[in-house]
Amino acid sequence: MSSSKEKTKNDLAWEEIFKQYQILDKISKYRFYEIESSLINNFRESRLMAKFDHYVNLPEIFREHNLSILPISRSRYVIGNFNTHFKVKYNEDIEITPVEFQLNIETLDYNNLYSETSMLHCAFITKMIDHLVEEQTFQTVSGRMSTDSFSFNIRSSIDLQPYQIEVQNSQCEIDAGFESDNYFILIEAKKGKVEDFLIRQLYYPYRLWQSKTSKKVLPILMTYSYDIFSFFIYDFNDESEYNSIELVKQIDFQISPEEINREDVSNVLSQINPTRESQDIPFPQANDFGKVIDLLDLLVEKDLTKEDIAENYQFNLRQSDYYANAGAYIGLIQKYKNHIENKTFFNLTSEAKSLLRRRHKAKYLGLIAKILEDQIFYQAFKLTNEKGEVPSANSRMKCNGV
Repeated sequence: MSSSKEKTKNDLAWEEIFKQYQILDKISKYRFYEIESSLINNFRESRLMAKFDHYVNLPEIFREHNLSILPISRSRYVIGNFNTHFKVKYNEDIEITPVEFQLNIETLDYNNLYSETSMLHCAFITKMIDHLVEEQTFQTVSGRMSTDSFSFNIRSSIDLQPYQIEVQNSQCEIDAGFESDNYFILIEAKKGKVEDFLIRQLYYPYRLWQSKTSKKVLPILMTYSYDIFSFFIYDFNDESEYNSIELVKQIDFQISPEEINREDVSNVLSQINPTRESQDIPFPQANDFGKVIDLLDLLVEKDLTKEDIAENYQFNLRQSDYYANAGAYIGLIQKYKNHIENKTFFNLTSEAKSLLRRRHKAKYLGLIAKILEDQIFYQAFKLTNEKGEVPSANSRMKCNGV
């Protein structure tokens, strides 16, 4: 195990619960353990302790023992070796469908979609939802509701053997539901690219509405990253099998797409005079700049602590540090101490806020310019531009002291 300094509040609280109630021993004996939300609340609010949208959000003790947790009523959960998450594989080769924002609407800016609600509104009014089913759609449901009662099988995360789970009026939430002549569309929306998601977020609403409508129910995951809307249309081959989920199709959209070509980037390079001075911020260790962009988008709505990022988005504590420091290194994220709460928060610089309000092309060329203000990145990219290929990891550069 890692030291307590590297653990979230959820990690620490669950470790204490497991210890006091000998949960691992009971799971070993009975295969699962049922727990009341009122008991969890004695350690930390159960709503925060049992919400794990992505596998990385699971508490350390859960991940160490291949465990997960599911709600089975409004006041009870079950813990076991459940295979609860599903991997998302983006097909980068599919053609992006362009759409236009032609309506005379002033209260929704498609260049500033930083909440799941605004993403969904924009997808609807630009008729992306209609395109998914090739029929006119109408938004009919959203928010929290009761699942009614049902049972299902879920695979073990260890040996794939099934568990049978009984659900009695648990709570579920739908980001948006759209109805057409022949379909009822359930959408779970996520900001940023994701590596996986919690199947329950689609499966519980699917089971609820499958029993309430004669129309085909389409469970869909929607993500929004790099100004691209990605829709993953799924199907459950067997409605009684939680893990029978399969991808049917991925469809991507972009509003008023603007191509960035080599000449655009070369023009940015020619205008940069790398002047960023050495600083106390660690040199970036983030290996996916897309996650830096996604983190910038998250910080548009509110300031976040490292723990906020780790518990609510697809980052662990170490990644939260890496990607926040990468954003800080290029001058777009800053941190400050809130002495009342005794917490350190990350927020956007004024320059970052201004940059993120730009249209797609101007925004990403601006991000490129911020990276190239650093001497190391400037020289590496300049060499790439001259050679026409990315230098290998073993390349050595001796230019301007780099």
